[in-house]
Amino acid sequence: MLTVTYDRFGEPADVLRTAAVDSPTPGAGEVLLRMLLSPIHHHDLWTIRGTYGVRPALPSGAGSEGVAVVGALGEGVEGLAVGDRVAASAIPGAWAELVTARASSLIPLPAELPDESAAQLVAMPFSAVSLLEHLDLAPGEVLVQNAATGAVGRLVAQFARIRGIRVISLVRRGSGVEELAAQGIGDVIATDREDWQEQARSLIGEAHVAAGLDSVGGEASAQVLSLLGDGGRLVVFGAMGGSTMALPSGPIIFRNLRVEGFWGSRVSQEMSPEVRRRLLGEILSGLLSGDVSLPVAGIFPLEEVAAAVSATLTAGRGGKVLLRP
Repeated sequence: MLTVTYDRFGEPADVLRTAAVDSPTPGAGEVLLRMLLSPIHHHDLWTIRGTYGVRPALPSGAGSEGVAVVGALGEGVEGLAVGDRVAASAIPGAWAELVTARASSLIPLPAELPDESAAQLVAMPFSAVSLLEHLDLAPGEVLVQNAATGAVGRLVAQFARIRGIRVISLVRRGSGVEELAAQGIGDVIATDREDWQEQARSLIGEAHVAAGLDSVGGEASAQVLSLLGDGGRLVVFGAMGGSTMALPSGPIIFRNLRVEGFWGSRVSQEMSPEVRRRLLGEILSGLLSGDVSLPVAGIFPLEEVAAAVSATLTAGRGGKVLLRP
């Protein structure tokens, strides 16, 4: 079978290779999955670079999520059958033709959910609804976020709308406003305009901005912080634009602003099964109703993983890049 692997940390285009390896065999409590589609997430690329919160032992398979069909059952597996279509997440080596996974971690899928959406079902949507759950904002409250054209940013805006929370989204370029408008997402401000703060404050009006989400870092962190109301919270869950945050101390001190981190993997591990089921139900409901969409920017074969990574890193792409075995 074919798999995407790497034996040293570095830029994905430099270290990834597609190789033929022996097919895996499911152990007790596991299933063998025949992968259909798998997304390229930024945390996958950070892992390959060796800069994520977890560094795998090398050599390692790449990828972490996808939609698959059950190909074989390991000993003791119940509730699944060969041929079932499932969503799989947090599985090392997902960019492959075949992988094994714990049966208990798989999510059976409704027939009406397309493969392109099912492939992205967990990591980004779950991060978005987990962030909203963590913020615990009431209907009518206001949230500001940056990186709004990213997968999590788009999903935060959509799930927040369902929850009755208003989101002001910041993007780095004017074309991002149009991209989000095409997906039905409004209240978007491009920070490449000199008057972006005036535009943002005009949208906010007399409302109190209770929280901000930052997944960029650098100077962009201060942009979100500047729009928070007194006592507001800046929640940091990424650093796409820089590993150092440039934050002014004055507003944090005198306006009682709080800065806190959010790591989706840890939050997911500590979450109760009841909350997990409720949030997964919220995700499926949003997708099946059409209130939430998961656009795809392109689909590449495993053999073209370098081109797929390049497409992922291209500014202005309209959705996730997927790999098809």
